[in-house]
Amino acid sequence: MRQVTHKLANPLASDGARFGDVFNPNTGQIQARVALGDQAVLEAAVAAAKKAQPGWAATNPQRRARVMFNFKALVEANMDELAHLLSSEHGKVIADSKGDIQRGLEVIEFCCGIPHALKGEYTQGAGPGIDVYSMRQPLGIGAGITPFNFPAMIPLWMSGVALAVGNAFIIKPSERDPSVPVRLAELFLEAGLPEGVLQVVHGDKEMVDAILDHPDIAAVSFVGSSDIAHYVYKRGVAAGKRVQAMGGAKNHGIVMPDADLDQVVNDLSGAAFGSAGERCMALPVVVPVGEKTAIALREKMVPAMEALRVGVSTDAEAHYGPVVNAAHKQRVENWIQTGVDEGAELVVDGRGFTLQGHEQGFFIGPSLFDHVKPTMQSYQEEIFGPVLQIVRANDFEEALALPSQHQYGNGVAIFTRNGHAAREFAHRVNVGMVGINVPIPVPVAYHSFGGWKRSAFGDINQHGMEGVRFWTKTKTITQRWPDGSPDGSNAFVIPTMG
Repeated sequence: MRQVTHKLANPLASDGARFGDVFNPNTGQIQARVALGDQAVLEAAVAAAKKAQPGWAATNPQRRARVMFNFKALVEANMDELAHLLSSEHGKVIADSKGDIQRGLEVIEFCCGIPHALKGEYTQGAGPGIDVYSMRQPLGIGAGITPFNFPAMIPLWMSGVALAVGNAFIIKPSERDPSVPVRLAELFLEAGLPEGVLQVVHGDKEMVDAILDHPDIAAVSFVGSSDIAHYVYKRGVAAGKRVQAMGGAKNHGIVMPDADLDQVVNDLSGAAFGSAGERCMALPVVVPVGEKTAIALREKMVPAMEALRVGVSTDAEAHYGPVVNAAHKQRVENWIQTGVDEGAELVVDGRGFTLQGHEQGFFIGPSLFDHVKPTMQSYQEEIFGPVLQIVRANDFEEALALPSQHQYGNGVAIFTRNGHAAREFAHRVNVGMVGINVPIPVPVAYHSFGGWKRSAFGDINQHGMEGVRFWTKTKTITQRWPDGSPDGSNAFVIPTMG
């Protein structure tokens, strides 16, 4: 059994450390143990970061960008290894794991242009002989606390921009699937990143609290559940840090009567069930507008779900694999039972699914609820599994109100051929990211990612120029050069060699 340890410039001995189990979701077996760090581990990481960061910040932006170029090439060269490692701990099928890595690489591609993004502003002649200009400088040491569901993409979202602008960075990945961030840190070193600039530490709440309280960590980025995101935000801000904390979601897909239902069903099959629904941008709620639309959608959705193949991560024909661990499987199945108890119609029941030869794996079949009501707890909360809920709406206004009034506001989609309806919806809906005939509206890396309401705490979004703003501080200089020299001679006379 392998052991996952901290990726530090000077690794600490793990004698006496606490450990967590890392499972293979396909088999249900423990495959590794991860050392859960404490304050001493974090102090070692911070000490290495403090030593390395000034030199990294003084490195010119072009050279920092070259490290990003090198890193991108190394990740691409090691894509298969990384994807199999990711799938073995998370349970995603290989294609999804490669997508996870690729979306992270797109942020690295943005970081390759960091010299342009770091350019400041300049005003000549702001006053008599006075010029004003600004510059962006790194904060110092940043930290990222990342979730289990995207063990490559989200660490790269955070670390890429933070490093490119000149910070040192500490990643605390999920203890459920910690190996990929360690491997990425190794590739960063191979790409030319100085030792100590990037640290990976492991742990649970003890490590999270140590990061939030540490006086030398200037900023923290977090992705996870909303309750924990709120906790991270409050504690980090109370400690004087800059904090962005992304929480949960309950994304809706509005289906107008004129929508192409075949395309909608195809999109829902991937958006609701891909990666076993373990995505904050999954689409677990579909809102057909009008009874006729609801009936037609349901009739097409059921056979499409029956055609979905649930398999092991390495099955190239599988649409999705297992959930991450036994506790999460039980949590999803409990939510399915809650929906039944609340009176929703369970059209397709994914509980009890087993895969021959992998009976101990953490598999759940796709589930479909109809006649879900907004008052139901199973609708109000995030299930985070392969469960799709149909909430019927009588008209456009009722459909618009559902995502707008929900506690979460991460993403939403509308499916229609009507440009006016789409424009009206995008303008009025109270949600941070909107897709028009796009089921998972994750913006490209040079835009920014972030939801509203209880889906995000903090004022600045992830990646793109928002990421540059988050991981830098602006310094503004007002300058004036007096005419002449102290002895009264002409300041513009060029001295000659005697």
